[in-house]
Amino acid sequence: MKILVCISNVPDTTSKINFTEGDTKFDTNGVQFVINPNDEFGLTRAMWFKEKQGATVHIATVGEASVEPTMRKALAIGADEAIRVNALPTDGFFVAEQLAHIIKDGAYDLVIAGRESIDYNGGMVPGILATLLGMNFVNSCINLEVDGNTATAVREIDGGKETLQTTLPLIIGGQKGLVEESDLKIPNMRGIMMARKKTLTVVEPIEAVKATKDTKFDKPAAKGAVKLVDSVDELVNLLHNEAKVI
Repeated sequence: MKILVCISNVPDTTSKINFTEGDTKFDTNGVQFVINPNDEFGLTRAMWFKEKQGATVHIATVGEASVEPTMRKALAIGADEAIRVNALPTDGFFVAEQLAHIIKDGAYDLVIAGRESIDYNGGMVPGILATLLGMNFVNSCINLEVDGNTATAVREIDGGKETLQTTLPLIIGGQKGLVEESDLKIPNMRGIMMARKKTLTVVEPIEAVKATKDTKFDKPAAKGAVKLVDSVDELVNLLHNEAKVI
């Protein structure tokens, strides 16, 4: 089985976020970047298929040279090869077009993408990929088993879970639950050294329309002052007369 894991390079959630040029551009100064958490769950599941079923695992990213440390981490975790499309990922449709081209050329059986990235939270790339390629698609996937050409997936739905059976080739939008956080792999020194020797291919982007454009970013409003109370009566009074929630 040949697997492609789509990786996004996103800011660490502990980073301080700022914008420049009139709040139209994300300021990367001082920001640490990591593998998108939903993609990391998918990568870890791909490693399970590699260990249990002998799958070959490639990763792909749309990004400039600055994303390569994140890609090398994915290689250190255990991916066999990496492909970087040399373009700025400013639009979900543009990104999906680039990845679709890679998937066509690579003839992958299973494509694992994160349900959404934690930077723009667009949640659109896996679904667009499936449409462009005419492949089966399961979103919000929290478990996946593959037996031959048959895949059994569990996805999260409102108030419960749904189990689906489909066939390869398949694209999934993975999330937490695909593996547990305790299963996530931390690269060891041997993995880091081996990652330096693994193939990281850089390809130029194909022509594709950027269907959307960011015009402005707004940070959440600052939180108001906190009031400390010494008694339940005072708390009830504030909730009733000031907050007016009871």
